[in-house]
Amino acid sequence: MSLDNTEISQISTGVDALDELLRGGFIQNRMYLVTGEPGTAKTTLAMHFLHEGLANDETVLYIHGEESAEELKTNAAQFGIDIGAVEFLDLGPDSDFFTEDSSYDLVDSADIDQERYTEVIHEAIEEIDPERVVIDPITQLRYLESSDYHYRKRLLSFIRFLKKRGVTILATASLNTNQKASADIRSLSDGVVTLSRVADGRRIEVVKNRGVGQIEGDHGAEIRSSGLEVYPHVQLEPSDREFDPTPIRSGIPELDEMVGGGFERGTVTFITGPTGVGKTTLATLYLVQAPRQLGKSVIYLFEERIETFEHRCLSLGIPIDELRDEGLLSIHVIEPGTLSAEEFAHKVRYEVEEKDAETVMVDGVSGYSSVIKGHKDGLHQDLQSLTRYLVNREVTVFITDATHQVTGLSSATSHEISQIADNLTFISYVEIQSSLRKVVGVLKKRTGGFESSFREFEITANGVQIGEPLTEYSGIIHGSPRAGGPPQRNHKSE
Repeated sequence: MSLDNTEISQISTGVDALDELLRGGFIQNRMYLVTGEPGTAKTTLAMHFLHEGLANDETVLYIHGEESAEELKTNAAQFGIDIGAVEFLDLGPDSDFFTEDSSYDLVDSADIDQERYTEVIHEAIEEIDPERVVIDPITQLRYLESSDYHYRKRLLSFIRFLKKRGVTILATASLNTNQKASADIRSLSDGVVTLSRVADGRRIEVVKNRGVGQIEGDHGAEIRSSGLEVYPHVQLEPSDREFDPTPIRSGIPELDEMVGGGFERGTVTFITGPTGVGKTTLATLYLVQAPRQLGKSVIYLFEERIETFEHRCLSLGIPIDELRDEGLLSIHVIEPGTLSAEEFAHKVRYEVEEKDAETVMVDGVSGYSSVIKGHKDGLHQDLQSLTRYLVNREVTVFITDATHQVTGLSSATSHEISQIADNLTFISYVEIQSSLRKVVGVLKKRTGGFESSFREFEITANGVQIGEPLTEYSGIIHGSPRAGGPPQRNHKSE
């Protein structure tokens, strides 16, 4: 097979999200290097690449030397990747070259000179005529040369030979190999993909991709049952959608009146307050009303078992079971340490883009920060990017956030991320007439007016109850209400 034109054509790597990072995949007839420490899934990525070629009826060749062909097939099968039709060229000792099972027998490199060794590889490639070649690892070719200079010269000649035949090459190299040899390979490669393992999980980064560029930065990656999975950072794109001010109501007239008729579609609402005050219950009221108004809702629980959440909702008459049976509500519990921020965002994107979710609830910020893998400051930025992506798609977002202060309100949110909120509602404990009670109020609403007064908030056997405005009290926001407050007024929109 030869390549007669220079038109850029891209092919899939076999990992869809990596194609996204590469802005379309590998460019055909070019050389790509995958680097990383041992155990970072370099070979797994190579298997995806070869399997994709087989799926497209291409002839593919795997040049290997550290594992046998049977070991590679077995390892691939564990991920459901069938590479049985791959042509294998084993450069390791005691390998076979052109035997009955289409493998090759290559004599010990110590018994022949470098020229003959290279010639045998070239002859094999000419006979197989592959469209994709994996060299795993490419540094094994270094052992055939007497110096780094000769290695670079031989490597350049080999790459040109493959490219002339229209071959797309994926090579692997460990970061702990000869630094000079590694630098030579990187400079000769058209693209470089780096895989790594850190305390918080796996990461992937496209360092360079000549011709089309790449999505910058390191991104999430994991080894799952199907092999290597990649989770890019949420990419924010300009939205051409017009703002739809349809109000999302709670189903409780007094509460809807207090927030000016409801929270508008495509906004982010924070519901804050101390632990156990009723934030999740209040947010859930909107999530079960939204399907009747907009479409499907999805809830992500970070701090509570689904059994206790379901029991509480059903005991309060919140019909989550009916909505789930109708396919209008999904509830997911996120277990600690199982997801990176990028993988969580991927799951949310799937619900929005594939299952048409219109309302999303994150319960809550503290749980997200402790459950999701990553540095806390970075996680807050990831959450902000996710909410911006959602509102750009006119998805309505509710986020609960626990404050440390039991009574009063010293800050809008616990982590100073209130700038991502379009609406801020808080619930707090207060002592009134020697009795511990709860109040609810609105601090911010960008798209409409709201009451500036507080109302009593109760969770009873009959559900959530909202009282009349507490106009007879002042000092509630400081946690020490007293009778005789000034008249309250409604706030206009900002």
